[in-house]
Amino acid sequence: MSIWNKPTTLASISAHTANTAISHLGIEFLEVGDDFLRARVPVDERTRQPYGILHGGVSVVLAETLGSMAAANSCPPDHRVVGLDINANHIRAASSGWVTGTARPVHIGRTTQVWQIDLVNDEGQLTCVSRITMAVLAPR
Repeated sequence: MSIWNKPTTLASISAHTANTAISHLGIEFLEVGDDFLRARVPVDERTRQPYGILHGGVSVVLAETLGSMAAANSCPPDHRVVGLDINANHIRAASSGWVTGTARPVHIGRTTQVWQIDLVNDEGQLTCVSRITMAVLAPR
């Protein structure tokens, strides 16, 4: 059974994120599953730090993008979500190709949501693990 409470398609998500930091960094949404959302970011001149590897902050941007979009689409109609906390553990560097993230819910509650986001390189090796907590806000 799907966790999405709003129409959630790659086209709708991509349209919603056009002309933002998300599109500027080259983040591409890849897949909407019944209980997950997947996107990727290129490791290129926009996203590398001076030592030639993916900037850790970009990994966090990908994780927050995935967790926030997933939370927004799984909350009740007319509700919205805002981030409360995010953490990330950087496991392995990536110097080329793509880093792909998958967000899955840990908890979808009435007032909070918690999402786990795992990032992997092109070889499927874990590069970063992140967890985001979102507040669910009722309409005013």
